[in-house]
Amino acid sequence: MRGAVQEEAGPRGRRDTDFRAELRGAGGWWRRKSSTAKVETYTRWSFHFFALAEFASVGVPFGSGVWQGPVLWLPLIMAAHCALSAVTASRALDWTRGRRPRPVRLMVAFALLTAAVAAVALWTAEHGPGGEEVDTAAGGVFGVALIFAACVTTLGVRGWRQALAVVAGYAAAADALALLLGAPAPAVLVSVAAVLLGGGFMATTSVFSVWLLDTVYRLDEARETRARLAVAEERLRFGRDLHDVMGRNLAVIALKSELAVQLARRGRPEAVEQMIEVQRIARESQREVRDVVRGYREADLGVELLGAQGVLTAAGIECEVRGEVGGLPAEVQSALGWVVRETTTNVLRHGNAGRCAVQVRATGGKVVLTVENDGADGEGADGGGSRAGAGADGGGSGGLGSAGPGLTGPGLTGPGSVGGGPVGGGSGLAGLAERLGKVGGTLEAGIAGAGVFRVVAEVPLVVEDSVASEVLS
Repeated sequence: MRGAVQEEAGPRGRRDTDFRAELRGAGGWWRRKSSTAKVETYTRWSFHFFALAEFASVGVPFGSGVWQGPVLWLPLIMAAHCALSAVTASRALDWTRGRRPRPVRLMVAFALLTAAVAAVALWTAEHGPGGEEVDTAAGGVFGVALIFAACVTTLGVRGWRQALAVVAGYAAAADALALLLGAPAPAVLVSVAAVLLGGGFMATTSVFSVWLLDTVYRLDEARETRARLAVAEERLRFGRDLHDVMGRNLAVIALKSELAVQLARRGRPEAVEQMIEVQRIARESQREVRDVVRGYREADLGVELLGAQGVLTAAGIECEVRGEVGGLPAEVQSALGWVVRETTTNVLRHGNAGRCAVQVRATGGKVVLTVENDGADGEGADGGGSRAGAGADGGGSGGLGSAGPGLTGPGLTGPGSVGGGPVGGGSGLAGLAERLGKVGGTLEAGIAGAGVFRVVAEVPLVVEDSVASEVLS
């Protein structure tokens, strides 16, 4: 009996797992989009929904039997108008993003079709067959077509003046059509007022939507520029430090070498003393360069945590830091501080994160640093390579960077090894694992849930002196 239940539960469990995987795959296209792409998709489909709403407002009377007989073709041409409206809106939005030239011919064709729909609707309302219900419905088609046409056409212009000119043009068209088809004066005034108010509101919506989309893209560009400037500034600082340390010593070495050459040509014994001095200065310069590089590479964990929280918060990413770092050995802070620096940098450069959590805790004779961010772009831990690594310089948009070769899942454990493969020099997860391996630490990285990527670094509290000097240098 128990075996039968287990056999029945097994396939059911597999079906549930497959169903959840299908749901994750269906929503994956949205999670893989960046924030700017999500805003653009939302804006684009909002205008497509306007086309559906336009047709729905005309198709409502279908249930009451209004659109029958000779007037059935009116909602049919209205459907063509809605379809062309969606296409025009999409092409105009592409123009606002600089992806294609302004769709002038398409906008002209859309305006002509709008005028034709409005003329046919007004003629049906004034002179066509049918009773009062048909007249009312046709009048609605007349107003709705002009109002939504003003909304869509505004996407293809720039500035408030041109947008107001579009609305005024459609209102003037409504006035002209009503007068030509013999509509009574009160009806003409009502039509013009409806187009002005409704078209003005919809045109304002279009202008604001385009402005918001442009602002989001500009903020994203500013964010990328700030990250590049931060990297460039750090490179300049390191270059200045090297210049300050090496400039004077190299100048002295050059002068003393030249003096030694002159003395040697004259057979003077002082040439040996000058070369001994050159050798001493060269060794001193080598030591000073090591000091500069050590100071550049060393990272105080407390300072790095505060810096990461400030940078991520300034970038609009909610950052939560938990744990105390006081009293930790310098080599432990340096190794874990480097992990914080790399993961934070790549959350900014490659990620689509809205939240990042950093936790430091000491347990069982070791220090554990955990960095989690949402917005990860990955199919799962065992999906042939996570695209959300912790510090790769090579693309990927999953949050903490791109995993790189050999980083295929969350089980990236073992001192100095990632995913069971050897770790060479370089940056990213491989470089972090190498650095932690030198102090006996381990690194784990991978998808930890729906859209969540986690990096866990563990370092023992007691580090041998030889190992500590190696990792700090």
